[in-house]
Amino acid sequence: MSNFTQYLRHSLVSKLIIIVGLTVILSISAWAYFNINNIRTQIIKNLIASTDRLANSIKLGTHYAMMLNSRDDITQIINNIATQPEIENIRIYNKEGKIKFTNQEDEIDKMVDIKEVACDICHKQDPPPDQIGLQQRTRFFRSEKGHRLLGIVQPICNEPGCATECHFHPEHQQILGSLDVVVSLEQQDRQMSKIEKGIISLALSTILIISVILFFSILQFVKKPIIKLIEGTRKIAEGKYDEDIDIGNDYEIGLLGTAIKKMGAQIGLNQAELKKQKNEYQSLFDTAPCMITVQDKNYRLLRWNKVFKDRFDPKPGSCCYYAYKGLEEKCPDCPVEKTFLDGKSHYGEAEGMAKDGEKNHWIFITSPVTDTEGNVVAAMEMSIDITPRRRLEKELKRSEEKYHAIFNNISNPVFVVDIQTFAILDCNIKAVEVYGYSRSILLNKLFSEFFVESQAAELVKKMRSGREINKVKHLVQNNRFIYVDMWVSPSNYSGQKVLLVTINDITQRLETEQHLMHASKMATLGEMSTGIAHELNQPLSVIKSSSSFCMKKMRKNEIIEKEIFNKLISKIDSNVDRAEKIIHHMRQFARKTEIKLVRTNINKVLQRTFEMFNQQLKIHGIDVIWDKNDALPEIQANPDRLEQVFINLVMNAKDAIEEKWEKQGTRPGDTDKITIITKIRDNRVVIEIRDTGIGIQKEAADKLFEPFFTTKEVGKGTGLGLSISYGIIKECSGTIQAEPGKNKGAVFIISFPVPDGDGDDIVYESHKS
Repeated sequence: MSNFTQYLRHSLVSKLIIIVGLTVILSISAWAYFNINNIRTQIIKNLIASTDRLANSIKLGTHYAMMLNSRDDITQIINNIATQPEIENIRIYNKEGKIKFTNQEDEIDKMVDIKEVACDICHKQDPPPDQIGLQQRTRFFRSEKGHRLLGIVQPICNEPGCATECHFHPEHQQILGSLDVVVSLEQQDRQMSKIEKGIISLALSTILIISVILFFSILQFVKKPIIKLIEGTRKIAEGKYDEDIDIGNDYEIGLLGTAIKKMGAQIGLNQAELKKQKNEYQSLFDTAPCMITVQDKNYRLLRWNKVFKDRFDPKPGSCCYYAYKGLEEKCPDCPVEKTFLDGKSHYGEAEGMAKDGEKNHWIFITSPVTDTEGNVVAAMEMSIDITPRRRLEKELKRSEEKYHAIFNNISNPVFVVDIQTFAILDCNIKAVEVYGYSRSILLNKLFSEFFVESQAAELVKKMRSGREINKVKHLVQNNRFIYVDMWVSPSNYSGQKVLLVTINDITQRLETEQHLMHASKMATLGEMSTGIAHELNQPLSVIKSSSSFCMKKMRKNEIIEKEIFNKLISKIDSNVDRAEKIIHHMRQFARKTEIKLVRTNINKVLQRTFEMFNQQLKIHGIDVIWDKNDALPEIQANPDRLEQVFINLVMNAKDAIEEKWEKQGTRPGDTDKITIITKIRDNRVVIEIRDTGIGIQKEAADKLFEPFFTTKEVGKGTGLGLSISYGIIKECSGTIQAEPGKNKGAVFIISFPVPDGDGDDIVYESHKS
């Protein structure tokens, strides 16, 4: 019995049979119940309606006899109608409940309980209602024989004719009495019983037939296919993924069998793939380039890969702290313990002894291993050996300390500058000494803050191109200026692009150069003194003669003609201007100037130079031949310094010609001259100064521009003129070279680049010594 109960509780077929059977039974039972009830109700309604019509017919039939008060006629009518088999009683009551007429003679003049014959509905209200519903006038009760009876009361109202014709009842009385018709329901009940039995039999037969059909249908179309599905599924569970499940393909369970078969095949493929992946993951676990261990809550090693085994050689059942570090108890700050407590990953760095006895360093990360319910059952620890990196870091640290020491001990200031923002990222000790700021202040400054504002944009552009920049003015502490050369090279610093800027403080060198240059000017002026004196003597002589003439006339009180006086005054005025111009030119040449490159016309500078030499060269009998290109473009140069170069070269040419005369013992001839040529060649402005002097020795040509080198006799030259000239030309991005002339003598060739566009004036430095 227990097994059968279990079967009923868990069997799908039994559940389907029970559920479907109960559904059928309840449905058909409900149909039978409502059908029987509906038929019974309909029969009762029809019987009530027919009985009410009969009562109404009796009332109408006795109306005339009541008007005539013919009691015999009324009794006869009632008796005639009561002969019908289904009629039990016909009674007429007066308003007090006394039976006045009936088909039962023994009931005449008997009093009845008005509540039993449904007359109470009228007597409860005074006056009685005019209309009473059929339902209220109907009653069911049983006879003495036990069968049911239906009684309908029909009230007899006081009509107008009753009061006027018979004068028996007063006009205000509404109800005179009532007609009570009682009908037997015995025959209808028997008929209804037959109908009920038929419907119930039909329902039971239908239930039985449907149950049998359902039972065998479920057995055939549900239980047998399910048994096959179960068997096929069990085989799939056993690993027989290609087992055939043949239950047909023309309905749902057949499709389900096909789907299960496909599922089995797919599970087979998935199992194969899973096995392949398992093997791959096992291979990855064993061959991973990092150390992997799995540990339980007691810190015992459950699994480990080959890398860990090769490095530490663990023993089965070893604890992680012993295998990794050779400790007898767990680490004070154990990441595995933290993972078990909070179920999160933890990482860090550790060190221990490998099986070869060397100290190893590694970084690790722990991860929880959970079961299906999310409980942490183990911890996996992955470690990467960083021992080589640690060694490299130590070597790198020593190397950084070494190069940092070199960086700080470089004799020149060195800056590391961000290539985009020009922020100073680093600097050495010499930078602090030269610029006067503390290291912290320098590291909060922009390198471009050292520049003069007017030059900053151009210098920043040049620095980003990685160029060497000479003679730059820098603002240092206490608003002082220094002059530097800068070597800029792009580099990388802490992963970002920077400029490595090396500074050479040339302030003292420039001061020395300025002194030497000024000394050279003074020496040149000394050499030019004779010619300059002659140049000044001419205008002074004219002034002297004109003024003497005027004074002589004035002493004699003679009148000077106006025309002659104006002419004399004009000569005095023009010669004063001439002398003033010569003196101004000498003063301009002798003063110390700023180094500022501006747009310069070479021809004008040459012309201004020879204003000082024209008379002097004439005295010495040396001609000057000009071959100028008047369409020369302007160059970037310093006119005052360039004039010093040309004066030096012309003076050297004059001295070379005079030295030739001294050696040959001859006087000036028509063949001795100085030729000046200006032209354009290869987009450069070229100046050639040729002379017919003693010429240049081959062994001396390479040394001409070296400081303190001279070919003149002792006491006649300082050896600085050409060296200074070379420096001035180089400042202007020009070149100078010396060559022997075709007809002896020497040729000095100077060339300058033609700047692009209009350009602005460029101030490389503004130093005054």
